[in-house]
Amino acid sequence: MIAVLTLLCVTSTVLTATAQETQRVEALLEQLSDPELDDWQSIEARVIDVWSRSGSVAMDLLLQRGRDAMEADDYQAAIEHFTALTDHAPEFAEAWNMRATAFYLIDEYGLSIEDISRALALNPQHFGALNGLGVILEQIGDDENALTAYKEAYKINPHRENVIEAIERLEMDVNGTSI
Repeated sequence: MIAVLTLLCVTSTVLTATAQETQRVEALLEQLSDPELDDWQSIEARVIDVWSRSGSVAMDLLLQRGRDAMEADDYQAAIEHFTALTDHAPEFAEAWNMRATAFYLIDEYGLSIEDISRALALNPQHFGALNGLGVILEQIGDDENALTAYKEAYKINPHRENVIEAIERLEMDVNGTSI
């Protein structure tokens, strides 16, 4: 009985922390969505930091190992780490996003898009995943859907120069007008 009560208390604490993190990220994303925000880089970094925490030290270590492998241009090792991470923490959006990035870097666009879809299903406000989707769609010639992805990323984080430039470029190509 004591073990059950202890488990309930621990679970309640984790859920409370998760709810607090969700509220914190929502507040940060609200700030980030302001195009006039001066200190947007630190707000963006804080959002990414929260999104990079799985709630498990072991899973966070897999994420870091995958990122380290990508930094070393060892994309196959990165994919292996991120695959282990998606297997063990399938509800962790950043795992899917990072594996999508690794797949993109080895020109596996279909696999990357699949993982981006999973990341966005788990975290629809993931501006990095939306940006990555826009990049891939533009590269494969689907300019209309690329423009949609970039615009969605822009709504959440209007500060990324590459997103702004992509929207301007594609607006001309798709609609014949600029923003």
